[in-house]
Amino acid sequence: MSALEFRSVSKEYRIRDGRRTRTLLAVDDVSFTIEAGRTTALVGQSGSGKSTIAKLLLQLERPTRGTVLLDDEPVHRHGAGLRSYRSAVQMVFQDPFASLNPFHTIGHHLARPLRLHGKVRSRDDERTQVRRLLERVRLTPADDIAERRPHELSGGQRQRVAIARALAPGPRILIADEPVSMLDVSIRLGVLNLLADLQREEDLGVLYITHDLATARHFSDDILVMYRGVVVERGPADDVILNPTHEYTKLLAEAAPNPEKRLAS
Repeated sequence: MSALEFRSVSKEYRIRDGRRTRTLLAVDDVSFTIEAGRTTALVGQSGSGKSTIAKLLLQLERPTRGTVLLDDEPVHRHGAGLRSYRSAVQMVFQDPFASLNPFHTIGHHLARPLRLHGKVRSRDDERTQVRRLLERVRLTPADDIAERRPHELSGGQRQRVAIARALAPGPRILIADEPVSMLDVSIRLGVLNLLADLQREEDLGVLYITHDLATARHFSDDILVMYRGVVVERGPADDVILNPTHEYTKLLAEAAPNPEKRLAS
């Protein structure tokens, strides 16, 4: 079973404040595991350290202390080891409008990672795999979508393209950073259901980064709650939401919409 592990990871930044330089501890001794076939939600307000953790998992930043491991092997920042890691660990970014190049077709966006990661053997094979990727994210007719450019698609369709692009290298771990926060409310559910289906069908390990405790409960197996760079609570989703122990988690739970409570009142 594939597992991506964060082991006692801390990240410090040196910040110049006038003539002084101070240390900002963005992530403080954080440990967790993302397992194949399970979704873990990382919940917290802006500035809690969620985005820093995403950068560390993607190896865009180096931990100050601690280790990132894939299948019990430490991740190397350079060479073939890092290339293999980036095939296994992929990202779905928050902004579907900024993450796609407006000058290229959808087919180009999907074909490029297939070529970079050595997943295609010929032009015909490339077209076939691009079509399959689009069908996997429920974008049809696939050949028509592949010829379009990003501005010809809706926000929800663009985010599905971004998910398809993340799937192109054949990852085992998917990091979804606020994947629906910039979409219309009416289409968020469809994108979240798609991610849940892909997680089950392809045995993906998913880290769902969000500030929304309600969606974290319904689309995740486990929840980690972050506050000021520290994981203050963790456990099965229902336990964390229904029986929070940390004061910050209690505040988040009280602020989350609860239709059942509204109906009871």
